[in-house]
Amino acid sequence: MNAPDAIDRAILRALAADAGLSAGEIGRRLGLSQPAAWRRIARLRAAGILAGERVVVDRERLGFGVTVFLGIKLATHGRHSSQDFERAVAAIPEVQVVQHVLGLFDYRLRVVARDIADFERVLRRRIMALPGVGNIEANVLLSEERRPGPL
Repeated sequence: MNAPDAIDRAILRALAADAGLSAGEIGRRLGLSQPAAWRRIARLRAAGILAGERVVVDRERLGFGVTVFLGIKLATHGRHSSQDFERAVAAIPEVQVVQHVLGLFDYRLRVVARDIADFERVLRRRIMALPGVGNIEANVLLSEERRPGPL
């Protein structure tokens, strides 16, 4: 597929705002027929540009009021230590995102908890017990601005 054109980008913006829009509704908004909108959406999916649909869950309404970003430096490096760490961290439900990064830390984790005491429990009992963990730096999220939409 060639690079997305202006209509493709408009479709991406519409779906990023509401992934549940039908091809007919997108077509009406953009002045396309339903089949034309559907073909473009199918082409974006086939090209891997549209890679699924998401539901945004309000963590606070579910009782998870604290989000913490952790920087993790492994004590030892190597393929096995990274694989062991990644496998173990994937089993912790409070860890929402695991990013393997280059820089001061080896990994950045996004961790949710009910409150600071709950986060401390997760940190001490689960994260600090992970294989290969060396240094940890925590940053508590104060606020977040969401910029919906594709790049």
